[in-house]
Amino acid sequence: MITPFILGVAGGSGSGKTYFSRALVDKLNEKCQEEVCEIVYQDNFYIDQSKRFDHDGGSVNFDHPESIDFSLLASCLKKLKSGEKADIPIYDFATHTRQKHTLTAHPKKIIVVDGILIFHADEVCRLFDERIFFETPEELRFQRRLDRDVKERGRKPEGVQQQFMKQVKPMHDLYVEPSKQFAHTIVKDIGHFENVLNSYLDKLHRM
Repeated sequence: MITPFILGVAGGSGSGKTYFSRALVDKLNEKCQEEVCEIVYQDNFYIDQSKRFDHDGGSVNFDHPESIDFSLLASCLKKLKSGEKADIPIYDFATHTRQKHTLTAHPKKIIVVDGILIFHADEVCRLFDERIFFETPEELRFQRRLDRDVKERGRKPEGVQQQFMKQVKPMHDLYVEPSKQFAHTIVKDIGHFENVLNSYLDKLHRM
């Protein structure tokens, strides 16, 4: 039976954590010449917000811990840790609903969990074998979020900026940034990014 090594990758929105997670998974699978690693995204575990969502940059605070179903995320990770497959929900950002069908995650050798608040939620944080936190300047995080939300989610720049200043920044300062205390590794710049990526690639490949 496979007992997965679970790696948590956290940091603010636009910090580079998702880019890192995908690069690590792709390079590790390529190096091993088989799929030994996959990602579980915190974003899949949003609670249905369709009845509360009013407009772009509106009243729903997607960066508050209460917007995430951490109990379900913890349950899925426990199943994977036990060698069982887990049904991962799919959140539709266009309608702000949880879709009826799910994704199936399998207990691979390495499971990477990506999310801004995964170290804040104790029931999830304690399931990680190791934790990486991306500490990235606010200006860069905002620009990356702006580019992503406009290009990938069809949002308006004004709504993205309003949401960032009223919700993203305050929640980052209150919940995300303090959670770096639980990290084993903190990534602070591009040069450090490459070093950490190569270090974890070698470490996980040897497992």
